[in-house]
Amino acid sequence: MSGEKAMFYLGCAVWAFKDWVGDFYPTGTRPGDFLKLYGDRLTTVEGNTTFYSIPEPTTVDRWAAQTPETFRFCPKIPRLYSHGGELMPHLSESLTFLKTMQRLKSRLGPVFLQLPPSYSPAALSDLTQFLTAWPRQDAPIAVEVRHLEWFQPAHADRLNTLLKRLGVGRVLLDTRTMYDGQEEGLPDPQLASERRKPNVPLQPIVTADFSIVRYISHPDLNFNEPYILKWIPCLQAWLEQGKTVYLFIHCPDEARSPAIARYFYETLKLAYPDLSSLPWDALEKPAAQLSLF
Repeated sequence: MSGEKAMFYLGCAVWAFKDWVGDFYPTGTRPGDFLKLYGDRLTTVEGNTTFYSIPEPTTVDRWAAQTPETFRFCPKIPRLYSHGGELMPHLSESLTFLKTMQRLKSRLGPVFLQLPPSYSPAALSDLTQFLTAWPRQDAPIAVEVRHLEWFQPAHADRLNTLLKRLGVGRVLLDTRTMYDGQEEGLPDPQLASERRKPNVPLQPIVTADFSIVRYISHPDLNFNEPYILKWIPCLQAWLEQGKTVYLFIHCPDEARSPAIARYFYETLKLAYPDLSSLPWDALEKPAAQLSLF
């Protein structure tokens, strides 16, 4: 990507969230219009939906039709394949899933392989075989590990060396805001969450020509500010190196995710004025639509 303008994509975990109606989406928005309106504001979405349910080809075609060519879907490999023990026995099914996702054509971003906490460095050979067999030139892929041994120096070095050699991205999961506040006696922000985010170390390293950052935000914007400010020079450096950055904002209170995403974007743009514009910028009074804080 040397010499090309670095690309920046910003999104959330979902697009179909009814509580965004009246704020992120206009009052009266129908569910069938959620994706189009999402693509009028943000530039990527984390494909959580494919993790839980494999879409029909006609559904994928509809997703493509409802989004601009510049939009990017980053679909997760279904948990049926990623969370069923070793990966290689599910290679054929995973490639069939990829073929369905490739109906998105230019809208297909990196595919996202999220591994369960039970998948340890003991399975490095299986992971190596799976990633080697994956058609990486046609379909970039990124890996998120959750077993704590992957974050120990020796295992982390082996993993990063493998990913760099193959040109595979490493998903950077930042859950610090979920746990740091509890050390200060603040309420648990995930108290009402059905699925809690893992408490894993953050190791900000880029192993490919793109990076995927999953920032798990605290519902209180003020609590997020120091974490976001620490991310800015890191993201700026990667963009200046020509890396493409996909930034996904989650929140235990999902209604707050768009506002936090907007704040993160505006903070980064102050430090890096060449940041790719959001389609949201072209809407009339984009920030005024959000009244979460």
